[in-house]
Amino acid sequence: MKSYGHFINGSYVDPVQGRWIDSRNPYTGEVWARIPQGCPGDVDRAVAAASQALNQGSWAKMTPSARGRLMVRLADIVAENAERLAEVEVRDNGKLMAEMLGQLRYHPEWWRYFGGLADKVEGAMVPIDKPDMFAFTRHEPVGVVAALTAWNSPLLFIAWKCAPALAAGCTVVVKPSEFASVSTLEFAALTKQAGFPDGVFNVVTGYGPEAGSALVDHPDVAKVTFTGSDTTGARIYAQAAKTLKRVSLELGGKSPNIIFDDCDLDAAVAGAVSGIFAATGQTCIAGSRVLVQNSIKDHFTARLVELGRTARKGDPMLPETNIGPVTTAPQYQKILDYIDIAKAEGARCVLGGGPAAGLPGGQFVEPTVFVDVQPGMRIAREEVFGPVLSILGFEDEDEAVRLANDTIYGLAAGVWTSNIGRAVRMSAALKAGTVWVNTYRAVSYMMPFGGMKRSGLGRESGIEAIREYLETKSVWISTAQGAPANPFIMR
Repeated sequence: MKSYGHFINGSYVDPVQGRWIDSRNPYTGEVWARIPQGCPGDVDRAVAAASQALNQGSWAKMTPSARGRLMVRLADIVAENAERLAEVEVRDNGKLMAEMLGQLRYHPEWWRYFGGLADKVEGAMVPIDKPDMFAFTRHEPVGVVAALTAWNSPLLFIAWKCAPALAAGCTVVVKPSEFASVSTLEFAALTKQAGFPDGVFNVVTGYGPEAGSALVDHPDVAKVTFTGSDTTGARIYAQAAKTLKRVSLELGGKSPNIIFDDCDLDAAVAGAVSGIFAATGQTCIAGSRVLVQNSIKDHFTARLVELGRTARKGDPMLPETNIGPVTTAPQYQKILDYIDIAKAEGARCVLGGGPAAGLPGGQFVEPTVFVDVQPGMRIAREEVFGPVLSILGFEDEDEAVRLANDTIYGLAAGVWTSNIGRAVRMSAALKAGTVWVNTYRAVSYMMPFGGMKRSGLGRESGIEAIREYLETKSVWISTAQGAPANPFIMR
């Protein structure tokens, strides 16, 4: 079993209070690593290092082009270590090696993209309407950024949050989930290898109410970016507001996957399965509500159930595995509780509906499908974060839109149709930050990602993301000679 320290100011250090947390492999149930249980003292050390690097160290003096070159170098190093990092994530969160390796091989593109963007953040000369004035804007880093990441894709979230933050010139302190911290600690060493100055990238591990809360409250943290549940996000938002910190939140969803009767049925069935059973349903963009046009609902459901039955559960390291374990014991119990709630409310289970027995670790849930679901049922309204699907019927576009938007969330939506006009109409009508048409779960470093309503604030990826980490400063220079005629009035 390997023990890790916090990564602060370019080195691994033991926790101030000497406390540790066991990291448990969700597949085997065995403890395989030990991470520090951080406290406010550890947070103080990390923020002090980040503040020093931001304001006085070599990072503060570095040109945007030089920052960009470091980020591109980091991209190459991550690519060289992709398989090793993916294996660490699988041990930590139980997701499929096939998916984690795909993410880690794609991960470097965020660093390349934002590394290339670092020296293209330009201010503007404003043709000001005041005589004898020269005016321009400049963009400056917001400051020290606290990045709080979730356990389902830790290193992907590092790329989404930290690449634009560092490109903007900020420094970061990452607090990963206590359930999946090891890959972030391993990644931290690669920033050192790439040549990032000490203090630019720091990691403090521990529990949210202790280490995470201290980070959000810290007076030298200027911005908080968080990925997780909407309940926790709302608490962080309120907490950060006490010190007027900037906040970005990427939160939960109850995303609709909408199937019209003119779709490519094979593609739509596969898309629905991918939307809810991939990643064992542990993804904020899960298409957990499938809305199917009534004319094909029964046939579509039968096809989906047939495909769902073929899902192979087991060791996430094996390429033939389709469904891995649930990452945490509390989440496992939450999923089973929602299955019981759905049955009690009258939804009819046509696939799965309980734990999968006979597998190591004891945290497998059968891929589950409910029909006869009413829009007011909790299973159709609340985020389960597991492989549990609700199927609802609709008659026409208007009803599909009404059902799809009847939620407190607005993260993502899918539309399956061969009608281009309908695709355009639906993409405009749906209240979601991302709308996929004839595909699902596609992401890119070039495309902004984020939610509406309770699904969050701000955007990650794409040019939009770097703006989340910049302040705009207005500069006025008078070219007039002599004193103003009347110094007591606004010019």
